[in-house]
Amino acid sequence: MKSKDYPLLEYDPTIPAIIEPQQVVRNVGAPDHCVFCFFAEVIQDLKQKGNLRTIAHQKWEDLNRPLYEMDVGGKRIGVFQPGVGAPMAAGLMEEVIARGCRKFITCGGAGVLDRNIDVGKILIPTAAVRDEGTSFHYLPPGREVHADEEVVAIMEAVLQEQGIQYLKVKTWTTDAPYRETPEKVKLRKAEGCLTVEMETAVFLSVAQFRDVRFGQLLYSGDDVSGSNWDTRQWQRRKEVREKLFRLAVDICLNL
Repeated sequence: MKSKDYPLLEYDPTIPAIIEPQQVVRNVGAPDHCVFCFFAEVIQDLKQKGNLRTIAHQKWEDLNRPLYEMDVGGKRIGVFQPGVGAPMAAGLMEEVIARGCRKFITCGGAGVLDRNIDVGKILIPTAAVRDEGTSFHYLPPGREVHADEEVVAIMEAVLQEQGIQYLKVKTWTTDAPYRETPEKVKLRKAEGCLTVEMETAVFLSVAQFRDVRFGQLLYSGDDVSGSNWDTRQWQRRKEVREKLFRLAVDICLNL
């Protein structure tokens, strides 16, 4: 491996690394299928209804994040709330894979770079601009990472079968939500991005590196397309968030 001008360009695919996830957590026979759900209130509601069973704990310095499983039509499926931001999301995904999960659908929200995309619109990311650092430890340097086309096709088939409209998007993954400047937004729009979020690029990269199946469902949230931020009260869309979780479960079980 040659040293580069920028550390992020020094990609090294060596396995094993000094610390592998299997040294930190043990395989608990978790379900093959797992939904990553960013919506804390959805998970809390499932817990209160007795639909979730804790099968492991992901103990990090800041929080203890349980890995749950639930029964859906006689099938087991994992449910997990990943961390916000690429480094945390990657580390937790690594550990959930080490627990035994192999097929993932994530449900979350994204800001929009086009105000004509109504809040609550269901989105399927097909590519992500890698404007974060973590994905460069999992894939060679590159501007974009692309979603698994077979997984995207399955996602589309489930949504179409249920008569649900959706939009396929290229998304911008950033590490710095407070540095989404008007010029950066203009640049990302020019290269075809319709949304911005903080994890998609790294989820796709970890999935490729660890050879697991992964897809993501997002819904359109706040508007950062102009000079002024419009929250559009996106985090209060309870019905949309619950619907997105149910769709993620349906799709995941079809992987």
